[in-house]
Amino acid sequence: MSEFENATEVMLSKPSSGDIGAEYFDHIKKINDIFYDQIKISDQKAAYIFTFMLAFLVSSSEVRAVFSLARYTGGTPGSMLFSGLLAAASVFSILSAILVVLPRRFGTSTSLFWGAWPDHRDMFCEAALRRDERYLFDQYLENANTLSAIARSKYRCVTFAFRGLMVSVIAYVLLLVAV
Repeated sequence: MSEFENATEVMLSKPSSGDIGAEYFDHIKKINDIFYDQIKISDQKAAYIFTFMLAFLVSSSEVRAVFSLARYTGGTPGSMLFSGLLAAASVFSILSAILVVLPRRFGTSTSLFWGAWPDHRDMFCEAALRRDERYLFDQYLENANTLSAIARSKYRCVTFAFRGLMVSVIAYVLLLVAV
């Protein structure tokens, strides 16, 4: 009997709860690191957009004027349209950038989140005494799910902020041409 005859059974069997390979731990840790970096990058992008929009609003008298009533009462239809578009897009972009950096709360948490540490400390200590690798893997896996949800939420707002920025710039150019 060859030792390879039962290979199919061995390959189809599921690993035991404590049998998680180092490569899987390394991979899930890397996933957590990448997701965390992507969250930081979305915050940085929002800060750049916010800073640009704020400088744009403060430095240009033409842009500041779109927030005055006089612009809309005595202007041409084109300048009123582009002024309104510029004002709306600027406010939308700034608010979207602010939404990126607001804290997010989800129904689940892990021992990797400092705010939930008091809830997870005892479970962590018990798992450490049992040398439970599955607990660690599950914590990284659940944290990756949470980080993924946070990153998707933040990038959605970054996308809105960037689109608002683009509409603001286009409306500004059209306003300059219309005046």
